[in-house]
Amino acid sequence: MADLKTKINDASVEEFLNAVEDEQKRKDCLEIIKMMKRASKQEPKMWGTAIIGFGSYHYKYESGREGDMMQIGFSPRKQNITLYIGLGNDLENPLLKKLGKHTTGKGCLYIKKLTDVDTNVLQELINESFKKAGHSR
Repeated sequence: MADLKTKINDASVEEFLNAVEDEQKRKDCLEIIKMMKRASKQEPKMWGTAIIGFGSYHYKYESGREGDMMQIGFSPRKQNITLYIGLGNDLENPLLKKLGKHTTGKGCLYIKKLTDVDTNVLQELINESFKKAGHSR
């Protein structure tokens, strides 16, 4: 069985963000950290080499595979900022209709920059996701 690469580690979140070349994306990431800290009441941790996560939960599939994963997180990718906020199949969430310019895929939310979305709605989505992650997994 392959080893999961997305594991919590002691790498520096600050150093990781300082390496983000796009200044606006770096500023947006700092704001997203504040939003996720508000929702989780936790400090950010690196998960793997490129994901900043908050909280964790243990999962176990019927196949016997198990591991730990962050409750919420994000990653500044080249094309966009990917938010791992557990949308799952909840693409009919009414908050998504009010969010603004975004795309979704495989439970992820993709935004180009924070000015494209309503940050109050994004905060609600993050809060909702963190609460769900703590109970449904």
